[in-house]
Amino acid sequence: MTNEPRKEFNSSDSPSAAPRPAREDGARRPFGPRKHFAPRRKVCRLCAEKVAHMDYKQVQIVKSFCSDGGKILSRRITGACAKHQRQIAKAVKVNRNLAIMPYSG
Repeated sequence: MTNEPRKEFNSSDSPSAAPRPAREDGARRPFGPRKHFAPRRKVCRLCAEKVAHMDYKQVQIVKSFCSDGGKILSRRITGACAKHQRQIAKAVKVNRNLAIMPYSG
């Protein structure tokens, strides 16, 4: 520790503290992670295929809405609408009761 005067740093001295360039419209980009694209909205697969009623006899379709462990997948994951999700849940429960599908994996 000597009695040297402290060096004042300017923003031009360090490359990491360089000011951000302005966009073409003159506005500055907000801080934080950039969103490169908007997430695509999920469409109900059953509505797209025009399935009016989902029942327990359509085993292949019902199994596609379940995980490997036998749990019913949520609407957030499958993209099913509320009406079809209720029908799927009812069909899975009937299939479990009839021993067509397992209760657990």
